[in-house]
Amino acid sequence: MRARPATPADAAAIARIYSAGIEERVATFETRRRSAADVERWFDGVRVQALGNAGRHRVDWLYSANGVSMQGDGLDLAGRHVHIANLGAVGWVNAGGRATVPPQCGIRWSHGPPAWRAGGWRNHTGQVTYPRAAGGWSNGVGHWVGGYGGASFEPGSSLPLRYYHSVAVDPRLIPRGSLIYIPAYRNISGGWFVAQDTGGAIIGRHIDVYRPPTPQAFGTGRLLLHARVYVIPPGA
Repeated sequence: MRARPATPADAAAIARIYSAGIEERVATFETRRRSAADVERWFDGVRVQALGNAGRHRVDWLYSANGVSMQGDGLDLAGRHVHIANLGAVGWVNAGGRATVPPQCGIRWSHGPPAWRAGGWRNHTGQVTYPRAAGGWSNGVGHWVGGYGGASFEPGSSLPLRYYHSVAVDPRLIPRGSLIYIPAYRNISGGWFVAQDTGGAIIGRHIDVYRPPTPQAFGTGRLLLHARVYVIPPGA
């Protein structure tokens, strides 16, 4: 078998493969089936050199809220795994370019859902835009407003994750490798988890349990607010 980078002409085939993974509940965190038009939009941004050793990738795949900065891990156009190694020192902005912060408990961001890391380009009204691979801009001509605070990427998966065993954490609060006991999950996994992952929206007192995708739309998972957890740091 010979591998090659995907092109927009492959959108329909990729959509079939992607949606099959959702239907079979394997290989993806997503729960919404994708069309060829959805996939075509994944080929939108220009390629830029990612900080780190991951090479050149589409700018929107690296820094948008649908990309690796938010998901933590993903596949590039050639089918290779890439993960975010350092989240960097900047946060997120909404589509209008206004800073928005995830809650420490809950699901509502301070100024609406995130669209892009707090760097990159903005158009004349301050909204997020980025240069397209085919030429032009996604949302009007943009000007550069700054970098991404040292966000870096590396090839390969971050860590092997297990359903109802692995959780994403803010490593500034809970060190990776920590054991975490969640009493509310004691009847599902015995209550014990391992801090193995991070994510762009995992900030402060917020953890995300890695679970299989469900038939429901994104965002309908179990949400526990003000739940008590117990953390045993590595080496304790």
